Amino acid sequence: MNKVLIVDDEQRMLDLLELYITPHGYVCVKKTSGNDALMFLEEEQVDLVLLDVMMPDMDGWETCEKIRKFSTVPIIMLTARSADEDIVKGLKKGADDYVTKPFNEDVLLARIDAVTRRSGSTSANDTLTFYGLSINEAAMEVFYKDKPILLTPKEFSLLTTFIKTPNRVFSRDYLLTSLWSFKTETENRTIDSHIRNLRDKLRQSGFPVDQNLLTVWGVGYKWSSERSSS
Repeated sequence: MNKVLIVDDEQRMLDLLELYITPHGYVCVKKTSGNDALMFLEEEQVDLVLLDVMMPDMDGWETCEKIRKFSTVPIIMLTARSADEDIVKGLKKGADDYVTKPFNEDVLLARIDAVTRRSGSTSANDTLTFYGLSINEAAMEVFYKDKPILLTPKEFSLLTTFIKTPNRVFSRDYLLTSLWSFKTETENRTIDSHIRNLRDKLRQSGFPVDQNLLTVWGVGYKWSSERSSS
């Protein structure tokens, strides 16, 4: 379970972010100043920092810069400052991503997942298994009962996303932002066609995919961890 340090001088925002991300497998530590965040990071390990910019005494720019002097922890700057020069400044100071307020909950979660996945915090080299399915992320290989299943990179990303978090409903917006990094007018068809292809390939291998990769009508998709006894 990943630990996230949230740094914001507004208690309401700290509580709101905790409310958003805790149900998705993250443990939150909340700090109200850059100094408190630095002291915590000097003693404790976290998997991600969500960092506000506009804070008294020490702003997010300075805090990010000081964190980078001793830590490579992934940092997402979360701020109302949306000008291009502010985004560039944040990235140059060492941030891994930049999300502007007000933010969409699905987009924020997708950015968090993407940054932690890139950083290796999600144990990308481990082999995932599920009832005969074997997924090697490092080699991008999938087998069912030792029979290879050839997937495209996007199909592979969808499968690993589902397997890692069973029973969580993923909206189409989330999947597009996390795996495609864009939204289009044809977004529903983009996701649905890849899901259809993924189902077909798993089904052809003999894996009973219809028991697990489920459509949540009007929302998106989820991977059920339950299997029927038949």
